Amino acid sequence: MKKDIKIPEVKDIAMAVVREKNDLGEKVWNVYLLNLKDEEIYGVLVSSKGYGEKDGEKVKTSILRHFLDRVPAKSYAKVEPIMENLFGLNNEFCVSFYVKGIIHDKKYIFLPETIQE
Repeated sequence: MKKDIKIPEVKDIAMAVVREKNDLGEKVWNVYLLNLKDEEIYGVLVSSKGYGEKDGEKVKTSILRHFLDRVPAKSYAKVEPIMENLFGLNNEFCVSFYVKGIIHDKKYIFLPETIQE
């Protein structure tokens, strides 16, 4: 039964954490979903959470969910802002989306202290 389920490989989709200036001129960090495909993706759901240890104690953040209706080919979409105090944790993003009616899933994890300018 399980062997009959075909799980499509996710290619040309990426996550990025970018430092930029907001409308007030303050430096902030934002998370983006990049669609590097030659076709749009749609029905995009992104779940994010942080987890790990800080000062010897286990820490977990709330799970946030974001719905992006469509992300055109060769473009990107802003998912959420991220605070610098979370960079010491594992930051996990689970992305689900459709391409030509087929659902795709991929998990992206930014390890502690890997998000840097």
